[in-house]
Amino acid sequence: MGVQKDVVKFNVGGRIFQTTATTLANAGRDSFFGALFDDNWDLQQPPNNRQEFFIDRNPDCFAVLLDLLRTGDLYIPSNVPERLLYREAMFYGLIDHVRSAKWGPFDGNRLKLSRSVTGRAPGDGTAIRAGPDGGCCVAHGSMVHVFDWMLEEHPPINLDYQRVNDIGWVNSEHVLISACERLGKGDGGMGLFSSSTGDLRYKFNVVHDNQIKSYTAGALSFSPDYKIFASCKGRSNEYGIGVWDQVTGKQMDFFYESPGWSLGDADKLQWLNESNCLLVATLFPRKDNCYISLLDFREKRMVWSWSDIGAPFTVDEKRVRDAIAMEECNSVCVVNEYDDLGFIDLRINGGSVRWSSRSRLLKGKMPDEPCYPKLALHNGQLFSSMNDSISVFCGPDWVLTSRLRRSYGGSICDFSIGGDRLFALHSEENVFDVWETPPPPVI
Repeated sequence: MGVQKDVVKFNVGGRIFQTTATTLANAGRDSFFGALFDDNWDLQQPPNNRQEFFIDRNPDCFAVLLDLLRTGDLYIPSNVPERLLYREAMFYGLIDHVRSAKWGPFDGNRLKLSRSVTGRAPGDGTAIRAGPDGGCCVAHGSMVHVFDWMLEEHPPINLDYQRVNDIGWVNSEHVLISACERLGKGDGGMGLFSSSTGDLRYKFNVVHDNQIKSYTAGALSFSPDYKIFASCKGRSNEYGIGVWDQVTGKQMDFFYESPGWSLGDADKLQWLNESNCLLVATLFPRKDNCYISLLDFREKRMVWSWSDIGAPFTVDEKRVRDAIAMEECNSVCVVNEYDDLGFIDLRINGGSVRWSSRSRLLKGKMPDEPCYPKLALHNGQLFSSMNDSISVFCGPDWVLTSRLRRSYGGSICDFSIGGDRLFALHSEENVFDVWETPPPPVI
């Protein structure tokens, strides 16, 4: 029969509200209000022959959320604490509506600085990773600090002096952490932790010659079919890329490093959905030479590779700092220490780098402690950190279209995109920035 337009009454904490079934349907099937409709989207009647639905919740927050369903706009009065409103939105199943109203779909050319968050751990941060729901986690030495989408910090994860190498979000409830092995301790490797409590759920083992081995885990990546990939190096022959089942935690495969190549020390892993391959990049200064390859785990072979070994000596190619595959362009984008972008053709094994200089774009004084540039690709836009700023490139020729910069915190040592937010971690101060796209105007 479809959604009715009859007036609906609610008694919320003693206050009466009136709305329509059409407005309530905007909340969606999985919300508190969606449960008031039957399978045909006909509104059910209040229980016990009452004239209104009674809800024993905060009426001020209900008024804000009801207006959100009516107009799509979020206005929070000064007498309503934001955290209280978010809690009520969670109860009604409207938290996604609130997030969508606070910031819009991600667009690198429209990003605005939302806020800066100062960390509590001593020392500089080393890595930041955006969560799927707009939160993030930050690694500081042997600790990982986790923030929800409201940027409230959860209990930190302490690895007891094991240095964190990489972090990744399995889902909004769990984070994966890779860490260094400590000699004589038999620890290190990878662990799955609760993002809300910091509790260890389980560890991921490496099995070699039917024996469980201690190892150092490095770069992480994930595939849509719930596989976890990690660069690994142990004391025997456990150098390569391990594969685990995300659900069971069991090791599924191991791609061993071949002589003359580097996999176990990889700085970056990236799963490529279209080719079903894994990009593995070991870069300067971790190694004197750079190694970039594509691994096909179905055929257990390296299907593409590039290295500066044997190439004519140029400072640029000897100093590749980051790499990212761009499947739609059949290329790998790299960046050197001079912030020059380069492109390698994925259709040619061992091809040369086509460099595109950006040094003329750099203005102002260089920071006292410049950081290595980092790359990211999101929704067809290319991002590259350059000292204290992040540049955005668009179009088939990757033209510079905008730049994100703020004056406080020093150089950007890492950044990450997820949950429709960009997080930038600074090196000189223990602070990270949160960039959001403003929501579209409500007409």
